[in-house]
Amino acid sequence: MTSVEVLSEAFGRLPDLVRGAVRGLDAHQLSVRPGGSANSIAWLVWHLTRVEDSHLAEAFGHDQVWRAGGFADLWDLPLDREDTGYRHSEEQVDAVRVASAQQLLDYFDAVHGLSRSLVADLEEQELHRVVDERWDPPVTLLVRLVSVLDDAVQHAGQAAYARGIILADRRH
Repeated sequence: MTSVEVLSEAFGRLPDLVRGAVRGLDAHQLSVRPGGSANSIAWLVWHLTRVEDSHLAEAFGHDQVWRAGGFADLWDLPLDREDTGYRHSEEQVDAVRVASAQQLLDYFDAVHGLSRSLVADLEEQELHRVVDERWDPPVTLLVRLVSVLDDAVQHAGQAAYARGIILADRRH
């Protein structure tokens, strides 16, 4: 198996993780912050999608789906349009609200579909291309893709855990 095939396989697993975390939940449940201060499922899925969107747009030199696909306008969040959720305050986490699980999935599917296509079309040698020189050592495309996957899987797992807490608490 090549590196591109491994990356394609890994990216291919994300939709089931995200769908499993949001399936059957209403807007209120998606916005609940377990324990009153943990990140909500809506925030976690929005954030993992924003990171995937922004990082891959930069790495591949295309527009972010958030803006180009009209999602920033549709969601109309009281946040900077470039915001990905990094270092969000309590108030900023609370500001990420959705009308439905489908709203989360529409944005995720648009971003993730593009990501899977970009990854599947890669040639092995492209993985060594430097995509970010702000770090020492500079970040290659392979390292950036692994970083995005790592972040997405962690946040999808957190969303699944939050789902379990929310469903176990009959008040929600």
